[in-house]
Amino acid sequence: GQATAYKIGMNRILELRAHAKAELGDKFDIRAFHDVVLKDGAVPLNILEENVDAWIAETKAGN
Repeated sequence: GQATAYKIGMNRILELRAHAKAELGDKFDIRAFHDVVLKDGAVPLNILEENVDAWIAETKAGN
């Protein structure tokens, strides 16, 4: 069970990273992405997606 949960989380994080790269283009910063993913610790994947989407919006706005 743990390995399956790990793999699902890993795949979702990779999907979110690809989404962020596509949305931000040259503004994408892998270090900032990692900060967003790690800042709240272990969270459900839907919350992680909300956090990444908020970061994308903030980065596009220039904040």
